[in-house]
Amino acid sequence: MTRVSRNFSDTVEKEALPAVSADVIFASSRFPNYKIGAYNHIVNVKGDPKVLSMKEIVARETALLLEQQNRLSVRDLANKFEKGLAAAAKLSEEARLREAASLEKHVLLKKLRDALESLKGRVAGRNKDDVEEAIAMVEALAVQLTQREGELIQEKTEVKKLATFLKQASEDAKKLVDEERAFARAEIENARAAVQRVEEALQEKEQMSRASGKQDLEELMKDVQEARRIKMLHRPSKVMDMEHELRALRVQLAEKSKHSLLLQKELARSKRVEENLSHLYELDGAEVLGSYLRIKPCSDIAPELSKCAIQWYRISSEGGKKELISGARKSVYAPEPFDVGRILQVEIIYDGQLIMLTTTGAIDPAAGLGNYVEALVRKHDVEFNVVVTQMNGVDQPSESIHVLHVGKMRMKLREGKATIAKEYYSGSMQLCGVRGGGNAAAQALFWQAKKEFSVVLAFESERDRNAAIMLARRFAFDCNIMLAGPDDRASLGT
Repeated sequence: MTRVSRNFSDTVEKEALPAVSADVIFASSRFPNYKIGAYNHIVNVKGDPKVLSMKEIVARETALLLEQQNRLSVRDLANKFEKGLAAAAKLSEEARLREAASLEKHVLLKKLRDALESLKGRVAGRNKDDVEEAIAMVEALAVQLTQREGELIQEKTEVKKLATFLKQASEDAKKLVDEERAFARAEIENARAAVQRVEEALQEKEQMSRASGKQDLEELMKDVQEARRIKMLHRPSKVMDMEHELRALRVQLAEKSKHSLLLQKELARSKRVEENLSHLYELDGAEVLGSYLRIKPCSDIAPELSKCAIQWYRISSEGGKKELISGARKSVYAPEPFDVGRILQVEIIYDGQLIMLTTTGAIDPAAGLGNYVEALVRKHDVEFNVVVTQMNGVDQPSESIHVLHVGKMRMKLREGKATIAKEYYSGSMQLCGVRGGGNAAAQALFWQAKKEFSVVLAFESERDRNAAIMLARRFAFDCNIMLAGPDDRASLGT
């Protein structure tokens, strides 16, 4: 069994609350010139020719100590106390087991001594001397056992004190955590209440402004009508002409209304046909960068997609400009960084009938991708592990790992030490996400290094694929080159 140390309580307290400047030696009558670095290490600094006053030194040391003390959060303190309490409980259990074993040893020694005493009266001579020596050894063992019991009792007392201290400290830490949590909840509720008050005030102000604007407009219209009436009273001939014109306009309006009713009925019929067609398919998938969208039939009478003509478009959320995505003619499309903030639309043509499906909103950016790209921009050259699935339009059966280098001036593709392609950013270079290709489209991109060389690369994750596209376009833009896919430069106005 593990022996309980007498200084265990001091050790636990030191681990729970580490001393900040325990290893500092004051070599003179004034405060030493040092700094506390990472992991509580003391960092010596060069002597400053300007001697600080004692008040400034004390203030600086106090600020440093408070800053380091605040690093130990209340939750960490509670966890340390919980660990110490568990260790004390374990030691207490070990002490209890040793106490039970010690009691059993006492009983065995007593029985052994009684047996030897009874044997002593039955033997004589040398055997009697051996029995007396054995009795003396048993008594010596009993004395040692008694001393050991005394040590165990003292250790048990210390362990109990330590367990009581740690339990109280753990309760205090839990109380602090509860208080901080309650305080944080109260702050959140106050913030929510303040936001709600501000929203209510803004809504009330908007309603008042609308009501006042409407009232001013009605008063202005009344003034204009009154002015027109007064003016007409002074020109009766014009009033007659206006009455004739009004009758003619009423006749024309009646004819137009009949024609409008006919058009509305025809429009309603066409809408019913379009609604029946639009319910044949739906877009399935998350509308976020890093996922893919799939045209999913939702009716048994829906025609097979292989027999339909498909074309994907991106629509600007501001001006509503519709841009064709060249090459996106599959039932699956994986959004790329150009599509973020835009609405995607797909047209399905079957037997002369047009079916249009649109995303519910603009494509959202991937979480954390922007910060990841900003971190990569600081590097001169970034490497990505890829697999070449196509080269110049021909499928590649080999799945060997290649490395794609995205640099500030050029891009390079290599396999081991052999360079397959290395080109500087230029107007003939194209880079975009793969437009089609099933579930793996979100992890693949199309790169045309030059007019006679193009590859389709599959990345390890969607994040790496989108980061490579954004990073290459960022570096190319710094070189006054707009790096995009086929026909994307025209839609971007370049």
